[in-house]
Amino acid sequence: MDNLTLFKQFAPKAPKKFQEGNNAVIYTRVSSSDQEDNTSLASQKKHCDLYAQRRNLNVVGYFGGTYESAKTDDRKEFNQLLKFVKRSKNINYIIVYSYERFSRSGINGASIAEELLKKYGVITLAITQELDPTTPSGSFQQKIFFLFGQMDNELRRDKTVTGMKELLLKGYWVWAVPRGYEDLNKGKATERKLVVNEEGKLLKKAFEWKAYSQLPNVEIVRRLKKMGINLSEKRLNDLFSNPFYCGLITSKMIPDQVIQGNHEAMISKELFLKVHNIRKEKRIHGFVHNKDNDNLPLKIFTKCEKCGKGMTGYLVKNKNLYYYKCRTKGCKVNRSAKAMHELFNKALASFKIEKEELEIIKVQLEEQMGVFFKSKTENEKILKTNLNTLKKKLENIEERFVIGEIDRQLYDKYSSKYKKEYFEIEQEVEKTSGYSSNLKKVINFVTKTSTNVLPLWESSTLENKKVFQQMLFPDGIFYNHELDQVRTTRVNSFFSLIPEMTSNIGNKKSGNFIQFDKKSALVIATGFEPVTVCLEGRNFDHT
Repeated sequence: MDNLTLFKQFAPKAPKKFQEGNNAVIYTRVSSSDQEDNTSLASQKKHCDLYAQRRNLNVVGYFGGTYESAKTDDRKEFNQLLKFVKRSKNINYIIVYSYERFSRSGINGASIAEELLKKYGVITLAITQELDPTTPSGSFQQKIFFLFGQMDNELRRDKTVTGMKELLLKGYWVWAVPRGYEDLNKGKATERKLVVNEEGKLLKKAFEWKAYSQLPNVEIVRRLKKMGINLSEKRLNDLFSNPFYCGLITSKMIPDQVIQGNHEAMISKELFLKVHNIRKEKRIHGFVHNKDNDNLPLKIFTKCEKCGKGMTGYLVKNKNLYYYKCRTKGCKVNRSAKAMHELFNKALASFKIEKEELEIIKVQLEEQMGVFFKSKTENEKILKTNLNTLKKKLENIEERFVIGEIDRQLYDKYSSKYKKEYFEIEQEVEKTSGYSSNLKKVINFVTKTSTNVLPLWESSTLENKKVFQQMLFPDGIFYNHELDQVRTTRVNSFFSLIPEMTSNIGNKKSGNFIQFDKKSALVIATGFEPVTVCLEGRNFDHT
């Protein structure tokens, strides 16, 4: 059968390319009603409209226009925007004031923007952070801006958390009133008066039934329901595990500390411990698997080299030690969290830049990455020269029209022609401009990170550790149980050159000569990806 047309239906579809067009939607957002009163929304809309006019974009819709926190991307107006853009067939751009207006969720926000571009051909543009997300460098810079938004959120959160910690240490409850209590003096945390209410007096019976009659939880739940209290077995377990009910305060914010609270105790400390000991005796001993745990930041991110599956984590209770384990049946790859973290720290250490090496590494990175950007900057110069030529032509034809050398018909003909050419070239300049300055910004970010790479990872929150790991090693790391090694197959493009550069600096100090031309050739041969470049066989031995 020579005709293969019928088989096209089985061929994979090509990814959607960006379709040329000028249709756009505008999204505005503030985090609180206070910002809304300060006309921030109106200001965002005004500047976005001006940007659209300057770019000759046709605005077909507005979304947002209210206050929504961007800590999460599960926002009503934001989801309506995404739904509209994905269903429409003719939207080319989403315009926002800045990328933090679009999202402050870091990697997740970047993933949404990337999906819109690659799957639907829609470009997300920030008018105060102009770049071209369709280029490798622009895509990388856009991700950096999303990460900065998340980092700003974390800094704000740290300020709030500090205040909450101080209150907790003084015995003040800073969250919603727990079940079984009421607040007789609502207001500041230092002015609250939390006392046991009528429901709390009945919940006290649950502790007594457990301690003195050793009733099973299902029976306690049944008795409480008869008394008008609907409580699941899970919530009952939470109740039994919470020292708040015996007048104490504990929290993840103040780990390993127990504070005497300023609230009324529902039960005595002795009764609480008696319930806890009964539950402990009946609890099944063995492994406790952790879905999301600060002690296991490399879970799933670390893959078993033997089978390629992500490794999970668990706690050996009698030793109080955490382990990583391959989840493939029969694989039997197992490693303590402490040892795995030491391996990962060694991997991170290879990207460490000493302070005295900082400036020379910056220069070398600019040289290496500049090879890719060189053609872009040269093209920008040519375009700007053409713009100046057209500007002179426009000025000349206006002057000739004013002094009467040409009539209105000739003036309109050539004036519209030159203006159209000027606008088209101006758009190309906007796409290519700023490569030099943006490159320096990214390199500054990379080198600053590398001077503090180990403390940065170790002191970060669990979520930030995951973001950092994914940025540096997009495909994760692979653990070889036989050799007790970790390796990675892909390293972020900007970071990937650092180990060789620092090694060469060491050689230079020893009297060896650094051949920069070889590394430049490597960049040209490998090409440039938005985030990562493949480096086969990079191993970090455990010695």
